[in-house]
Amino acid sequence: MVRLVRCAVLLLASLLFALPASAQADRAGCKDYPGISRMPNFYLDKCETKQFDAATFPVGPKGKEVDQQQEGRYLNLAYFQKSNTPAASKIQIVRNIQNAVRKAGGEVLADQQGDNWYNTTLKLNAGGKEIWILVEARDDNYALTIIEKQAMQQDVVINAAAMNSALGATGKVVLYGIYFDTAKSTLKPESDPTLAEIAKLLKQNARLNVFIVGHTDMVGDAAANLRLSQARAQAVIAALAGKYGIAAARLRAFGAGPYAPVASNKTEEGRAKNRRVELVEIATQ
Repeated sequence: MVRLVRCAVLLLASLLFALPASAQADRAGCKDYPGISRMPNFYLDKCETKQFDAATFPVGPKGKEVDQQQEGRYLNLAYFQKSNTPAASKIQIVRNIQNAVRKAGGEVLADQQGDNWYNTTLKLNAGGKEIWILVEARDDNYALTIIEKQAMQQDVVINAAAMNSALGATGKVVLYGIYFDTAKSTLKPESDPTLAEIAKLLKQNARLNVFIVGHTDMVGDAAANLRLSQARAQAVIAALAGKYGIAAARLRAFGAGPYAPVASNKTEEGRAKNRRVELVEIATQ
């Protein structure tokens, strides 16, 4: 009996001593972000990934930082220092990551310190992606918030019936499912579902003629934005005529540039709403 009790005590003690080690192992399924190795003697306690989300990053010189929101693939990684290992300071953590990003061709966009915290915003281009990183360091832990900047894939497309209803109610349809390369009039393949619905609308309404109106945000030269919006409207007409068999005579291009915003151009969210294509019915008596 005494032997059984002694064995049970030894087993319990071994389990108790094993707990800290297992608790300080990487969480199952978590791994470092490619190209950014962790600090020595740290384990990955938490990881979160979202296909598309937004995060806010402070940018600018000390005392004059402004928050910028970036959107794209979202990752959040939380690291903690293992027990009984040499302590790493906040500045040691931040400087290591800053130096690694600079070595990879990136830059430091903000460097902020408080009594018990040290944050920095970093940006680099890797693998064809613009990557934003917010490092939030404490004396025994740090977190990385990462955005791989990209436009959201539009999963919901306004269909021909909804377009027809909007035209009947207001004489126009606002479209956000038509995409172009930045500062160019080249249509992206993601535009095909919306273009197909426009073609369906026009085929179902043989007497319907429309203006294809291009709109831009207010970033850059106004005259250049006017030309860009006109070129984008013409690109839509070319696609509808060439790929979907719509008579070009039923379509007219008009570039409104930045002159008809639907939201403030002071925020990225507002600018995204202003970058759009509209169908405007050409009314006949």
